[in-house]
Amino acid sequence: MSGRIPAPDREQLTGLVFELASQLHVERAQRVVLQAALEKAGVFDATTLQTLALDPEVQRRNHGLLEESIAKLLRVLAEDADARRPLCDTDGNRKPEGDEP
Repeated sequence: MSGRIPAPDREQLTGLVFELASQLHVERAQRVVLQAALEKAGVFDATTLQTLALDPEVQRRNHGLLEESIAKLLRVLAEDADARRPLCDTDGNRKPEGDEP
């Protein structure tokens, strides 16, 4: 990796994978429950759901949620094992060891 975020170590990558897996599991479970409830209530069927997924407003909202999710994942790469002390300052520059948070 080059640029503002230093290359992650194994512990950070492991944290990233577990954070992503956790988010995926929660999102999937919520989606399945919501879809099943709406279908049982007769609100829509699978075809309607596919049509709604193509709606520009729905796509904009989904993009915003994706951006938030990615920001949470990148946080894992920018933090030290001690979550109270990030590896990077707010400008993305790596903090020297010994600096206070």
